[in-house]
Amino acid sequence: MPFSGKFELEKYEGWEEFMTAIGHQELLKKANDGKTQFEIQENGNDYCLTTRSGGKVLNNSFTIGQDTEIQMLSGDKVKTVVHKDGQKLKAALGNITLTWELLDENTLLITLSTADNVAYKRFSKRVA
Repeated sequence: MPFSGKFELEKYEGWEEFMTAIGHQELLKKANDGKTQFEIQENGNDYCLTTRSGGKVLNNSFTIGQDTEIQMLSGDKVKTVVHKDGQKLKAALGNITLTWELLDENTLLITLSTADNVAYKRFSKRVA
């Protein structure tokens, strides 16, 4: 299944617990409004991910297996290497693991999890 496409956030789980666990309590006031969109462009091992949320637009580009820098919605930038494992893309962002996973051809799950298994999950449906 190709990752390429546009997805819109349907639901999320674990926001408060995750933000508290990573010490970003100030972000708790910024609740997800359900209008967050993700666009993924895949060209071989090259990826461009655009996230639109609350007026913010983040563009992250990377090549599988190569050093890159990922910017988070919090504004933090973290150096990492993204690996592909079947229908999953995974990156270690310090003490956080970021995973993009296609559950089926129309459902994208983005998970941020701590070493203590506190997870923030965003479920999105393909819109294009």
